Amino acid sequence: MKRQRKSANKLIRFWKKLGPGLITGSSDDDPSGIATYSQAGASYGLATLWTAFFTFPLMASIQEMCARIGLVTSQGLTGTLKTNYPKIVLYLMVLFSFPAIVMNIGADIAGMGAVGNLLFPSIHPFFFSISFTIILLIVIVFLPYKKISSVLKYLCIVLLVYLIVPFLYKQDWFAILKATVIPTIKFDKNFISILVAILGTTISPYLFFWQATMEVEEMRHKKKGIMVNKKIMTEMKQDVDFGMLFSNIVMFFIILATGTVLFNGGVHQIDTVEQAAKALEPLAGKSAYLLFALGVIGTGFLAIPVLSGSLSYIFCETFGWKEGLDNKFQEAKPFYIIIAISLILGLSLNYIGISPIKALIYSAILYGITAPVLIAIILHISNNKKVMGEFTNGKMSNILGVTALMLMTASAAALLYLQFFA
Repeated sequence: MKRQRKSANKLIRFWKKLGPGLITGSSDDDPSGIATYSQAGASYGLATLWTAFFTFPLMASIQEMCARIGLVTSQGLTGTLKTNYPKIVLYLMVLFSFPAIVMNIGADIAGMGAVGNLLFPSIHPFFFSISFTIILLIVIVFLPYKKISSVLKYLCIVLLVYLIVPFLYKQDWFAILKATVIPTIKFDKNFISILVAILGTTISPYLFFWQATMEVEEMRHKKKGIMVNKKIMTEMKQDVDFGMLFSNIVMFFIILATGTVLFNGGVHQIDTVEQAAKALEPLAGKSAYLLFALGVIGTGFLAIPVLSGSLSYIFCETFGWKEGLDNKFQEAKPFYIIIAISLILGLSLNYIGISPIKALIYSAILYGITAPVLIAIILHISNNKKVMGEFTNGKMSNILGVTALMLMTASAAALLYLQFFA
């Protein structure tokens, strides 16, 4: 009994230590990401399963650098760019980030609305999309940071539904193990496109900005006068590593579910999350369908505050406006107005001729262009002793960071070539 109580206490203490890393990692599995992973599984079975664990150390290293920059400088990534780099670099990041994030929000809202309609066919998707947008806006504007952080943290638990779905269908575990540890590469346009999409979905620029600003917010809520030290850095790294690992495990299970159930069932073309959810029902049963669909709505509620919040932090830090989820609306009007505008613009995209699929393609192109530039800047900042002091990158961080930079550069080049020249 004592042992069980000790284990429970350890688990509670560990859960309390988790924060920005877990939320950032989990928000990466948004409805748009789920659509990408579902497409990969349906189109190629288990062939892309290895990417889940291949991308983990790269993703974790970049997010850890962003978190460390936030902790050491006490400002978000945008603020650090503004202080240490030419203004043109900052303005270009804003120029590319704004449409990319808004289109990502639009694709996520549309996905949530479509899945809501699947669950309740008599209600139009637009009603769900509007309702979800209003709920999100009310929560973001009226809840203080600690409450929002707590809500987002518990929403991460929703992602556990994707760990259940594959077990509702008979699996060949030897084939799964083989596909996990032995990479498959197919040199054709569609397969390369899927790999590029997976890379772009897992290593997304908006996550860089959110991670850094959330570490600053967390430090503001600790005791006044507390200095950044090795203990804080260790706890931050544990949080980031766990968050990114959790994100990639969920990605693994989504590819696994769609790569066995849909691919083996002859469903090879999936463009949206509602298609994936609907296709699961006749093949894996009502339970799998319901879990998958509810997961999409839950992840939307988790990811959209991160997307809109990161965009608002980018703008406010760029132009010196007061920002922060702990401020009331009257105290930080521009911050909340930008969040509201991003949600309304995202909601309207699908009704002005930009479909969720087009929005995903456009945002992927813009993310693809900005990600290598941002990773290069993050590497430069985190190796700069004038900025980071004793907390500069270690050898392994630089190896993983440079690997991520090379892969994202190659990914951006491939993405542009496939979209405009192939």
